[in-house]
Amino acid sequence: MSVASSNTNMRVPAGFRNLLEGLAREVLREQPTNVVAFAAQHFQKLLEQREAGGIDPVAWGAMLED
Repeated sequence: MSVASSNTNMRVPAGFRNLLEGLAREVLREQPTNVVAFAAQHFQKLLEQREAGGIDPVAWGAMLED
């Protein structure tokens, strides 16, 4: 199924680029055999940090992107 392109401008959400760069760095550093499971664990750790009252990686990444 194909979707015709449109003139709609899509923007990457603030902080998303930084999150993906962080994941890419960790994948390159760790060289996991299962990248999907590694990514799930990586993002779970970030979520736990945010919920524990620590840094919100999305907000931090958004500040770095500005």
